[in-house]
Amino acid sequence: MNAVDDLFASTPPAGQPLAERMRPRTLDDMVGQRHLLGEDKPLRRVLEQGQVHSMIFWGPPGCGKTTLARLIARCTQAEMLALSAVLSGVADIRKAVDHARQRQAAGGRTLLFVDEVHRFNKAQQDAFLPHVEDGTVVFIGATTENPSFELNNALLSRSRVYVLQPVDEADILQRLQQALRDETHGLGRLRLQAEDEALQLLAQAADGDVRRALNSLEMAADLAGERGRLDVTTVRQIIGEGWRRFDKGGEAFYDQISALHKSVRNSNPDAALYWFARMLDGGCDPLYVARRVVRMASEDVGNADPRALQLALNAWEVQERLGSPEGELAIAQALVYLACAPRSNAVYTAWKAAMKTVKETGSLEVPLALRNAPTKLMKELDYGKAYQYDHDCPQGFAPAQRCFPEALGETVFYQPPPRGLEQRIAEKLQQFRQARAQANATQPATEEKSS
Repeated sequence: MNAVDDLFASTPPAGQPLAERMRPRTLDDMVGQRHLLGEDKPLRRVLEQGQVHSMIFWGPPGCGKTTLARLIARCTQAEMLALSAVLSGVADIRKAVDHARQRQAAGGRTLLFVDEVHRFNKAQQDAFLPHVEDGTVVFIGATTENPSFELNNALLSRSRVYVLQPVDEADILQRLQQALRDETHGLGRLRLQAEDEALQLLAQAADGDVRRALNSLEMAADLAGERGRLDVTTVRQIIGEGWRRFDKGGEAFYDQISALHKSVRNSNPDAALYWFARMLDGGCDPLYVARRVVRMASEDVGNADPRALQLALNAWEVQERLGSPEGELAIAQALVYLACAPRSNAVYTAWKAAMKTVKETGSLEVPLALRNAPTKLMKELDYGKAYQYDHDCPQGFAPAQRCFPEALGETVFYQPPPRGLEQRIAEKLQQFRQARAQANATQPATEEKSS
């Protein structure tokens, strides 16, 4: 547990990283988050009135979650205690609460900030509840993960969730320029001459993360050394191929695969290729996308164009056999084909309806005519006796054959739309269903025998 007392010292400690030294000292110094901190915006109104409540900050790395918590502590004249869910346990929580009680008894207010709060388990999260409810602490949790999935409902119900956005390039560029000018907390004393393109490249590579941009600027300044000039070549040495906001198990991952799938469904091959490229650029395994493409072929194209499923399977196989870049091109080919193919979710809808019916109706008996009869006893019980072999019937179809349990009757799940191949399938099914209805209307139900 760290008590954050001297948050805004006029002279920063020796060796402190640039990103820490350049933390905003007032709400007006904050870059980004105008939807929360702009004039007459919700969080700013609360702070200007000196009020504070428990809250969750949800946003990507480097968007200002910790800084904002520190500014709130300053605005409300509260002491801020900081815990990291990566390093702390229940014992640390108790110690923080004891400290807060002593301060409360002396008339002071304590703000308990928990970074990476989603890493606490249920028991650890529950440990905060009574102390939040009785006002011992004002709780602020910071998380990069969706609170709906990662935090207890009890904790969420006692806190307001504020969504922080990635900081845009223009705001990051402004912060980099401030760091170069600031002689007390920044790099102003170095008198660096920075090329505009170099700073723009740093802002772009930061991908919405102010801390990353400032850390990169500090390393670039070290490389610039006595030359005193920060150029594009120096910056490229620092950023390499750049970074992307992508967590293989986190929110960005599932948001992007969702965008990819929905772009295919929307018949937008260009957007599908963009999201596929974004995922690969972020480090996604192409085989994961290949598996999802197979799902898209069945769920969204279906029998409107059965070739889509085969093409998706072929792309998966190419990726497994040849790897990159041949496999990625094959996946891209499949995505474009699916996005341009006729669309049908009739099989997907029918399958869900069939599963729902099975769960609701239980273990209905198989009609006697459809039962297997490998033994003499089964034949004596009329298993398979009334079965009509379709190939022996005109047009290869036995209209009087009853395939559902008698209690269900003739249920319809699959209703193909008039698109692609399913238009012809629909016409054929209509003929079968009409013939079956006519035959069943004139034929009494088969009497089931029991043993």
